[in-house]
Amino acid sequence: MLGHMLYKALLRPWLFQADPEAAHERALNLAASMGRRRIARDAIETVFALEDRRLRQTVFGIEFPNPVGLAAGYDKNAVGLDFWAALGFGFVEIGSVTFASQPGNEPPRVFRQPRERALVNRMGFNNDGAESIAARVPPRPHRIPIAVNVGKNRDVDLARAGENYAATIDAFRDRADFFVINVSSPNTPGLRKLQDKEMLDELLRMVVGRAPPRGETGTPAGGSGPTTAPILLKIAPDLTFDQIDDAVGLVEAHKLAGIVATNTTTDHPTPPEGGLSGAPLRARATECIRHIRRQTQGRVPIVGVGGIFTAADAYEKIRAGACLVEIWTGMIYEGPFIVRNINRGLLRLLERDGFGTIADAVGTE
Repeated sequence: MLGHMLYKALLRPWLFQADPEAAHERALNLAASMGRRRIARDAIETVFALEDRRLRQTVFGIEFPNPVGLAAGYDKNAVGLDFWAALGFGFVEIGSVTFASQPGNEPPRVFRQPRERALVNRMGFNNDGAESIAARVPPRPHRIPIAVNVGKNRDVDLARAGENYAATIDAFRDRADFFVINVSSPNTPGLRKLQDKEMLDELLRMVVGRAPPRGETGTPAGGSGPTTAPILLKIAPDLTFDQIDDAVGLVEAHKLAGIVATNTTTDHPTPPEGGLSGAPLRARATECIRHIRRQTQGRVPIVGVGGIFTAADAYEKIRAGACLVEIWTGMIYEGPFIVRNINRGLLRLLERDGFGTIADAVGTE
């Protein structure tokens, strides 16, 4: 608790004096540096990590030490993988990764909204490209599961999007524990059109057949056999429930492993333009999770994202139907103790409500 208070009182004000993207790069460089040093990793793990069997669960054939993951967009280029495990995360989602490297949109492209505890970003899938990033990800098995969020290169026509996504998946053939297909970022022109039923059907048809093998103990895209790495679909919070139903239907038809709900929202006052994340997204993201859970009767695992700052926020999404949750903006405002605080709080909430494990609480509201 003292460390959390010191972050808010001293470190966060210092970081917030800098441009948001520059501050983020400083934090990533520090994470990468400390992650390379065994002594530093051990010290960090002693302070931050929390192990408890009640937080463990197996989802789409993968064991997660706890349900709290680092969302895509935080470590796009996989520079801090060793650090995130020491910090206590249950998994990490790198990217978005595109097959070819690209610079993204012109800066400034990240904007803080401290009063709302929110961020607006219009990054545009800036990343080092699949080949370079894959070289930083060690072959499986990993200490914590590593997901790869896959995006489309800006200069690739929508008609060829499936080939572009599949090429990136191929680059991580023996390295990713699972994949997340990102068709919901608002910052690449036209990308969200891939959520339309016909286009999404064709895209998923192409990428599911290209999922890399996991060996005899893995699961396929849909989680029902031993051959390929799980694939999930990430959707926008701005879809109507009918559009979400279409996406869910295709997830089940193509035997994908699950859904990530949700990406950032464009439903906010502008300027600045871009996708909004953080506290204002919490309620809508939970509504989407709840709807998917009810429509599928729990058949489709859900990763809940959007506005998670506290254990209560995470628990709300878990009770609504999320097996796992991810944080991004919460890291910016709450600091590195957020993971331990959420996991400790989840244990207290499980005890309060009489649940033996986190899996027992999923979808029980």
